[in-house]
Amino acid sequence: MEGYRILLVDDEEELRAGIRRRIDWEALGFVLAGEAANGQDALELAEQLRPDVVLTDIKMPFMDGLTLCRQLKTQLPAVRLVIFSGFDEFDYARQAIGMNVFEYLLKPITSTELSDVLVRLKKAMDEERAHQKDMEKLRRSYEENLPVLRGLFYTRLLSGQLKPGQIMERAARYEIELSGKSWAAARVHVSDLGDDPDELILLSLQNFFAENTTLSGCQPHWCLYDDDLAVIAAFEGSAAMYSLLQELERVRALAETLLGLRLTVGVGLAVETPGQLARSVQGAKSALDYRSILGPGRTLYIGDLEPRGAVALPFDAAAERQLVNAVKLGTPEKVRRFTRGWLSQARSDSSMSQMQCFFLELVACLMRLAREGEIPQEEVFGPGFTGAVRISDFSGPEQLGSWVEERCLHLQELLRRQRSYAAARTVDRAREFIAENFSNSDLSVEMLCEHLHLSPAYFSTMFKKETGESFTACVTRVRMEAAAERLRTTEEKTYLIAEQTGYLDPNYFSYVFKRYFGTSPSKYRAAGQQGQ
Repeated sequence: MEGYRILLVDDEEELRAGIRRRIDWEALGFVLAGEAANGQDALELAEQLRPDVVLTDIKMPFMDGLTLCRQLKTQLPAVRLVIFSGFDEFDYARQAIGMNVFEYLLKPITSTELSDVLVRLKKAMDEERAHQKDMEKLRRSYEENLPVLRGLFYTRLLSGQLKPGQIMERAARYEIELSGKSWAAARVHVSDLGDDPDELILLSLQNFFAENTTLSGCQPHWCLYDDDLAVIAAFEGSAAMYSLLQELERVRALAETLLGLRLTVGVGLAVETPGQLARSVQGAKSALDYRSILGPGRTLYIGDLEPRGAVALPFDAAAERQLVNAVKLGTPEKVRRFTRGWLSQARSDSSMSQMQCFFLELVACLMRLAREGEIPQEEVFGPGFTGAVRISDFSGPEQLGSWVEERCLHLQELLRRQRSYAAARTVDRAREFIAENFSNSDLSVEMLCEHLHLSPAYFSTMFKKETGESFTACVTRVRMEAAAERLRTTEEKTYLIAEQTGYLDPNYFSYVFKRYFGTSPSKYRAAGQQGQ
């Protein structure tokens, strides 16, 4: 098993080098994943490395260790912190950070002292992970706290099996607080559990999410549902969907770190009554299906993924679900396998009426997918198409199979183009927003996503996939290019140019500029003037 990942942060190169050489990281159960010379660089590096432990000094340029620790606790809630402190700031550090820090080490630091801390830290982290995986404890908790009737109530509610008049009456009977003005459902899927998932693992997730999810104005209800973990979110007012998405993503990342499970969360659209939750949970399932395109290990909101949040409610037939997955999420080969399998099944059926019914259901499914994707039916089926098509219109099974396969593949390509266009348009809007607001020092991915009405987790993944650079890297590039232009074409002071490009600290501006261009702002300006 790979050791716990450590990020070392100190502006003294000699101190970092000494720690790097003198500590036997592997023997202690750790891996030195990276180093940074200041808090700002450490914060950006932590986003990439996702360390388990951060060893940091307090006094550093651009961002001190205390600010770094506060931001890391928001960005990586499970991270363990060890602080290096000089004598003068030691008491201040203890008062400011409190119990969030595992250990304080007074400089100068010896390798023996640091090794002892790491031994104790590994033991504490091992115990915490073992505690979370204590299946016997979870079994007892299940028997004591989750009665069968309550679980059946949630399952029937999410499956749409309860009449509107039954819902609140049975919720009261089972002592479930289900009051609210709007509701939404989400599903948490565990990768690599196979066809027979261990219910104790799902129960571990249920307890973990229930203990760690906190959202003002929202009451979550967790249950096991269809081999996944599900949550019903009851909102006191209008549904605060993006706050819910951020909280679910935070707890999902925390669960992955502590439980060692690969998790994907799918979130459906908000609904107005509990009786409509079956629609929301179906949307959550549709969002989970997109993990085959976007990858697991993230929170996916159906409102981000499909136009106007349209969600297909499939027929009971398994063929409907297979077709939807093949066209929306599969490869052309998967579509061909489905259509050939369907034709083989249709030919083996001796009843013409059954063959016609199956064929009409298939055509209706394609029409529904086109409508949900806001694609005109004429683009899929040709001009003048009304849906009134019969098997008897075709000369034989080969012509029928070719017609179905061509429509499925064409619709698949149209949906793919639409997703690509939507992503490209979102990237363009994001770039326009960055170009208009890069001078604002408070510019953040949250500010941009509020403008675009997208969840930060989905936007960050999509933006990196479409552009090849992160939001932070894009903002830095735009700011640096603007700064360079001003240095070449104006005589303004460097500190004014720093403010104009979003940097309140002129020293940090100079640091970033030199890291980006390989030279200081003053030398860059001088070189430009000499070249004229």
